[in-house]
Amino acid sequence: MSPSPSLSEVREDVRRALHEDTGPRDLSAAAVPGGVQAEAELVVRGEAVLCGRDWFEQAFLLLDERVRFDWQVAEGEKGPRNQVLCVVDGPARPMLTAERTALNFLQLLSGVATRTRAYVDAVEGTGVDILDTRKTLPGLRRAQKYAVACGGGVNHRMGLYDGILLKENHILACGNIIDAVEEARTQGSDDVEIEVEVEDNHQLREALAAGVDAVLLDNMSVAELEEAVRIANGQARLEASGGITLKNVRAVAETGIDSISIGELTKDVSAVDLSLRMTAVTA
Repeated sequence: MSPSPSLSEVREDVRRALHEDTGPRDLSAAAVPGGVQAEAELVVRGEAVLCGRDWFEQAFLLLDERVRFDWQVAEGEKGPRNQVLCVVDGPARPMLTAERTALNFLQLLSGVATRTRAYVDAVEGTGVDILDTRKTLPGLRRAQKYAVACGGGVNHRMGLYDGILLKENHILACGNIIDAVEEARTQGSDDVEIEVEVEDNHQLREALAAGVDAVLLDNMSVAELEEAVRIANGQARLEASGGITLKNVRAVAETGIDSISIGELTKDVSAVDLSLRMTAVTA
């Protein structure tokens, strides 16, 4: 599993987002007198798994360390529709400036965690892991992979540097699976696993003969996956991917494979509906 982002990494994400939104200064918040204090409630409009509290908080704290948070729902916990997730209080100006950036992070990461939890729940009891992919929003991969883990999923490799996955184009460029695997072994260390993507069970047999650690079974039917499990017979871990939805993920999991990777978790994100509404203002 990939490590969770450090506080410095979270702050880097947030600083970049705040700069994108505010530029040199927030012209709208400048209309509010500097001494005004406010209290606001963060509410979720639909059932969701909460994820991204650190990003939410840092959006405010990087502007003013006096902002305070009273969370009603824990990170990774599912909150019901119209639940108050957090009460935020502090100077009104930085709260207004940070509001959209804070909500953008929280709605994105909670959306990833919520979608992941739906897949994890769908395969409950099968022993199959739900994996993420590298199909992430540019610059937010570590944050999104953290959200997958928050939703109960398992992180695949973080990038091209911490795992070897030989896909169709790698194999074509090398000539065949055996040559591709042999060359990969000269590039990685002994603790770096080698996985090969295959499109049929003939290629699966080639990958097994090459002694790979894992095989990605791409866009195979349930029947083909069942046959792949019989062929592999425990020689390598089997990962299914491609064309998998909430409607068929259970059937795929029940074939006996080890894991299912789903790009939708981080690529096709449905943001959670959140609102931050001031409930009290004092001069």
